Amino acid sequence: MSFDVAQVRAEFPILQRTVNGHPLIYLDSGASAQKPRSVIDCIARYYREQHANIHRGVHHLSQQATQAYEDAREKIRCFINARHAHEVLFTKGTTDGINLVAAAFGRKFLGAGDQIIISTMEHHSNIVPWQMICEQTGAMLKIIPINQRGELLMDDYESMLGERTKLIAVAHVSNSLGTINPVTEIIKLAHQRGIPVLLDGAQTVPHMRVDVQALDVDFFAFSGHKLFGPTGVGILYGKQALLNDMPPYQGGGDMIERVTFEKTTYNTLPHKFEAGTPNIVGGIGLGAAVDFVSQYDEREIVAHEQDILEYATQKLTDIDGVKIVGTAANKASVISFLLDGAHPFDVGTILDQQGIAVRTGHHCTQPLMDFYGIPGTARASFALYNNRADVDALVAGVRRAAAMLL
Repeated sequence: MSFDVAQVRAEFPILQRTVNGHPLIYLDSGASAQKPRSVIDCIARYYREQHANIHRGVHHLSQQATQAYEDAREKIRCFINARHAHEVLFTKGTTDGINLVAAAFGRKFLGAGDQIIISTMEHHSNIVPWQMICEQTGAMLKIIPINQRGELLMDDYESMLGERTKLIAVAHVSNSLGTINPVTEIIKLAHQRGIPVLLDGAQTVPHMRVDVQALDVDFFAFSGHKLFGPTGVGILYGKQALLNDMPPYQGGGDMIERVTFEKTTYNTLPHKFEAGTPNIVGGIGLGAAVDFVSQYDEREIVAHEQDILEYATQKLTDIDGVKIVGTAANKASVISFLLDGAHPFDVGTILDQQGIAVRTGHHCTQPLMDFYGIPGTARASFALYNNRADVDALVAGVRRAAAMLL
């Protein structure tokens, strides 16, 4: 299907509403994207016509729900080009996927003096789980520095790699800066030394297609709600050999083969890491979101979003007192900015009064804000449904905020 932003916008019912008497201008997709009608209808249809628990029932509804859930897993396998469907684990989201790796990989492979490498620009969900497992195992965190533009210092990264380095865990795309990190090089340098790599792909999959086999990445985590799907569901891709070597993350139903009071044996992949009744409708809804995105040419989405990003960057830069934080040469659809002398919360409040939704604060990247010496920013994050008119409204709103606050 050819990409027509007007037609795309028509697929998102919420974009037709007003906020504070103004048409909604939604520029907070980096926090959570809106949902197309096809995903909403899929969720409603599941609860209306086919809800039952999965994997355990011989009755018709259970079989139907199980098939829909596993069909969604296969859609996601194709979407990221995993080799096997059992390498695609359903989780609660990116945070849950990273915690799964930290706990399960950490218990098996980390010991005192071992090292995990992350970067300065990581989301808290790719910092705190590693701090927790380091406290438990005696391992240590090492941090890749960045420059003022928000780009990784790759020479420093390479020099950190050593015999005690057990895992690299970095964002593919920064949620605060929009920086697209050189993950191909990161993975190549790590694999030359036999070190596995986890990518936080939460900000990647809404904007560009990912081929996990081409990247040769070991773990890749992302969230459904940023990919136009439901909240409370996500994906952890992991290479089969690593997942087989890792112990279960949680115990309970469906992740077992045989339970006695003396010993339990575990189920095969992917069920070993999917304890309990899962978010069934979330998985099916994520499959519908993948269907929605997959109908468009990736190159057209990228070109459209880059046009919006460049247009917004130019227009905001023209406003006296505006400073953009994060000016990497390779960026996705995020602009974090400051209005000189104004608190980001005040800017966000004035924009909200005009129906413009942006994110304000530290964006769960407090160490990154510390690097820049600021408490936070206002952040406009774009998706495939945004257009230049949205940018024009943002620019007019920021100008109004400047007139009121400066």
